[in-house]
Amino acid sequence: MFIVQNYLLAVVLCFITMLCWGSWANTQKLAGKTWRYELFYWDYVIGILLFSIVLGLTLGSTGEMGRGFLTDLGQISPDNYVSALIGGAIFNLANILLSAAISMAGMTVAFPLGVGIALVLGVIVNYIGAPKGDPFTLFLGVALVMVAIIVNAIASGKMHRGASGGTSKKGAVIAIIAGVLMAFFYRFVAAAMDLDNFESPTPGMATPYSAFFIFAVGIFLSNIVFNTVVMRRPFVGKPVSYSDYFRGRMSTHMVGVLGGIIWGLGTALSYIAAGKAGAAISYALGQGAPMVAALWGIFVWKEFKGASGTVNTLLALMFLFFISGLGAIIVSGAN
Repeated sequence: MFIVQNYLLAVVLCFITMLCWGSWANTQKLAGKTWRYELFYWDYVIGILLFSIVLGLTLGSTGEMGRGFLTDLGQISPDNYVSALIGGAIFNLANILLSAAISMAGMTVAFPLGVGIALVLGVIVNYIGAPKGDPFTLFLGVALVMVAIIVNAIASGKMHRGASGGTSKKGAVIAIIAGVLMAFFYRFVAAAMDLDNFESPTPGMATPYSAFFIFAVGIFLSNIVFNTVVMRRPFVGKPVSYSDYFRGRMSTHMVGVLGGIIWGLGTALSYIAAGKAGAAISYALGQGAPMVAALWGIFVWKEFKGASGTVNTLLALMFLFFISGLGAIIVSGAN
């Protein structure tokens, strides 16, 4: 299987993760013009699962190092299967809530709140579980990102004051809940892998490719429960049914599948990079996604159109703190 051999390549993969995690929600925005997010989400989940299979049978099955994808699936212990499946279920619940928050409060508000909180708590959880890198520099970077999140929240509050009403407030609350849940999914999947030795993993533990596939299965299975409930009792709008889903156009379904592939690519690369960068750093760099999402929201979706000079200054400060924080996180792994 393909294995990262140096820290620099691991950082590059983590930046691709950041781009993917910060960009997949654009497909939800595109589909949302004619398609409810509850229906979009089924295609998104299917895209993740399909991508995990293709990745496992390609990069996960080539080369002489490590165990091949199918061989690895056959030797993973039940405990590690359960750990990765639980990670998938936790992520899915968090992401459904984040998708609901995006539909109510907008990408620029929901992403920095939800994913930013997930960054801070997630780095703490992952560092405790598998400490790697200089802790002072790592948590300095996390602190700078947290400042960026606070600045963004202030900017969003000034922009949406009196305009979005209860829907925007409800979306922000749901984004916070999603962020807390999302902080824990990565650790469950990382715990199923032998992060110290991808070349010759401990028997019973998973490689990044098999762990990602099991994680994707956990997302799919939990979606049968979670998304069915949300379809019947949506956060916004009237209930939708599975018959509504099957009446969708193929082009609309493909937008959702593309969103799942984009997110799946970013997540798989994060796990692959974790062997050299460490789980905490790999997760932290990927969770720079709010900056990417905010850029999409500001420059493409015009969510801050007509903002005052004060709001624009706050947004500029947000990006400055984000970039500084990500730089510190990268340096922490090189020490």
